[in-house]
Amino acid sequence: MARAITLIRSASLSDIAEYAYAATAPAESRLIFLAGACPLNDDGSTAAIGDYAGQARKAVENMQVALAASGASLQDVISTRVLVASSRREDLVTAWQVVRDSFADHDVPSTLMGVTVLGYEDQLVEIEAVAAVLDS
Repeated sequence: MARAITLIRSASLSDIAEYAYAATAPAESRLIFLAGACPLNDDGSTAAIGDYAGQARKAVENMQVALAASGASLQDVISTRVLVASSRREDLVTAWQVVRDSFADHDVPSTLMGVTVLGYEDQLVEIEAVAAVLDS
């Protein structure tokens, strides 16, 4: 299947970041704007309480379900924003590593942010994403 996403890198920017600095999608692509993927179980309870990596894994799983329902996959994601309820860089990095590993070589432009609180009780991680698909 043809992909709509083109990841863009620049030799003028550091290559230390584990993601592309930009991405494009052609005009004929269908954009999919996902709500923040939260680490919620089917019954609405928060998964992996107190575990940044566990919550990141569950959020990615839930994001994959939403993508599939939209006719897309992780390979169609054009950008992400990873929100982590912590002021400790190591907590942000723990969540990021799970997200980054989930995307493998599809290293989309991403923003990693520490926030004071997220919407659900005991929630530590949330992942926003935009995807683009070609429906031909």
